[in-house]
Amino acid sequence: MNASKTAGYFPVFAAIFGNAFVALIKLIIAVLSGSSVLLSESIHSIADTLNQTFLLIGLKRSVKMPSDDFGYGYGHERFFWALISACGIFFIGAGATTYQGVSALFHEKEVLINWSIFVVLAISFVVEGWTFLVAARELRHAYPNMSYWKRMKVGDPTTLAVFFEDGVAVIGIAIAFISITLTHYTGNTMYDAFGSIIIGVLLGVVAIILILKNRAYLLGRSIPHNVKDEIIDLLEADAAIEKVIDFKSTVLDIGVYRIKCEIEFNGYVLLKEAYRDLRLREQYDDIKDDFEEFKKFCVDFADRIPRLVGKRIDDIEKKLRMENPGVKYIDIEIN
Repeated sequence: MNASKTAGYFPVFAAIFGNAFVALIKLIIAVLSGSSVLLSESIHSIADTLNQTFLLIGLKRSVKMPSDDFGYGYGHERFFWALISACGIFFIGAGATTYQGVSALFHEKEVLINWSIFVVLAISFVVEGWTFLVAARELRHAYPNMSYWKRMKVGDPTTLAVFFEDGVAVIGIAIAFISITLTHYTGNTMYDAFGSIIIGVLLGVVAIILILKNRAYLLGRSIPHNVKDEIIDLLEADAAIEKVIDFKSTVLDIGVYRIKCEIEFNGYVLLKEAYRDLRLREQYDDIKDDFEEFKKFCVDFADRIPRLVGKRIDDIEKKLRMENPGVKYIDIEIN
């Protein structure tokens, strides 16, 4: 599978180039002006670029074909690298940004404010606003009938990482604008320092949300409840299945599931299937007084039933995959 066709690829790709450009211009102006909050914003954008590079690595590695060592594929690579990215947001983005703000708070320094700072903020707002909208559009198209709150719970962690990071980036630019403006008009650099601290706290919250989300997938998160209910209903709708006794599942990748279920088979349906074209009563009359023929009948019957069970399970699995294309691996056990 081509990585460019997997969920989250375009938002990540767009975010890398957008944040790299923004990080460069922020850093140049921050160094020239001495603004703590703008330096924090440049650190934020550098961290975003690095973290989204990790996301891209995860996307590319997640589409590798299954191997002897990884029979179910490499889908968890997406979640592993997204977890590394989230840790990067916490330690590099939130940590460095908060430290910069606290340091500026206790070690006051002159901030040179001029028109170039506001130009950089305006450009950054446009670029990061665009990458944020790209991620938001991807979430909306992937989950069209859900609220944004629901999308946050079930959405692809890679797309959500871009959505949250660039969402905080847009908020951070607004905070930076307010902080720098207040510093300019009051001459008090405390506002500049507090702006950095607020941005750092926001990044820390986003990092924790993403860490917990990716942790759940790496531990083996079950498939969504609505998909589970659909699969169980489909199984129990088959005449050969009396009921589903046990059902377990795990998410292997976004939209790729593995399920294992234990079912109670209906033997009467199988008997009708085995002898639908035969007159069982006539067979009985033919062999009831011949023990050797009866043994042959029993051997034939015992040989036919497992094959019939196997064929029925194959048909059920085929139907499941047609109705739920994301279910790639199915293990059905008979109680």
